[in-house]
Amino acid sequence: MKYRTFLPVLLFTLTPLLSAQSAATHAHTSASGKQSRDDHHQRMMEMHRQESDAMKAEIEKMKLALAAMKANLATIRDSNELDRWRNNVDLWQTMVDHMEQMQKHMESMEPGMMHDHDTGTEPSENK
Repeated sequence: MKYRTFLPVLLFTLTPLLSAQSAATHAHTSASGKQSRDDHHQRMMEMHRQESDAMKAEIEKMKLALAAMKANLATIRDSNELDRWRNNVDLWQTMVDHMEQMQKHMESMEPGMMHDHDTGTEPSENK
């Protein structure tokens, strides 16, 4: 067989085989990609829950410390010292309030609401 005839016949024969192999590889990659996204989503949800729980615990500790500071106000007799303690209590009350607002915001923002990993769009764009 001459090379001019052999080469086109060989290409004609191998092209469908290569195409089928490429399709099988793409199907496997798509399935493993979805599994990877699902695993990533699960990890993100678990991290979100852990961070939310940690923030709740920190807020409770801050509230206890703030309550102790407020109780100390009744024992302070010097007016300058009392003003300093009141300013300190006010500052910490603002911080605790802010932390509670952030924690509520975190609870309302479930991981799936922040970004849809399947489509790469924000959730409002999917509807």
